[in-house]
Amino acid sequence: MAADDLADGIVDAAIAEAEVVGWDNVRLRRVAAALGIDMAVLGRRFRDLDAVADAWFDRARLAMLAAVDEDLAARPARDRLYRLFCCWLDALAPHRRVTVDMLKHKMWPFHPHHWVPMIFNLSRTILWVRDGAGLDAKPPRREIEEVALTWLFLATLAVWSTDDTPGQQRTKRFLERRLADADHLVTLVCGRGRAPAAAGAGDPTTPVAPPAEA
Repeated sequence: MAADDLADGIVDAAIAEAEVVGWDNVRLRRVAAALGIDMAVLGRRFRDLDAVADAWFDRARLAMLAAVDEDLAARPARDRLYRLFCCWLDALAPHRRVTVDMLKHKMWPFHPHHWVPMIFNLSRTILWVRDGAGLDAKPPRREIEEVALTWLFLATLAVWSTDDTPGQQRTKRFLERRLADADHLVTLVCGRGRAPAAAGAGDPTTPVAPPAEA
């Protein structure tokens, strides 16, 4: 079995068990047995159950990045961000309860060794969102965007964690409203008392033009 296929199989088997017993009660020996592999084989691929959770969240990151294309680049920043956030959440939605359990497990007070990696993973996710959405502002606006996107991401995740509406409509309405609020704020703050800049210069509300062909 190829390494990537094995890793995917381990993640899928762990989630399948978690749907029955809960994430905290998943045992990697049972996952290995379900796949018909030695526990040592599993251990060479994942250091612990938290690493399996990280691989699950990495699927969401890749699903989000798969949405980055010329069509996305031609849309306003608010639409780009909405699409990327929704792709991330949609990738996790089939196992929302297990995903929420994973996050609770990471934040458990007696698991401080998970806290720092979780913070770095959050920061990396936000950087991928900014890059995928074509937000290329320079400091200090870049730092402001990162803080705002981090807040938006966490607030949206909190709503999503209890959202049992079809298609996660409650979460998506929340996200849409918050992005609209942010769009209005950017226009208010950046649109007053400044000489007009070149079209699109440093303004994440403008579409990102695709690179010109050589």
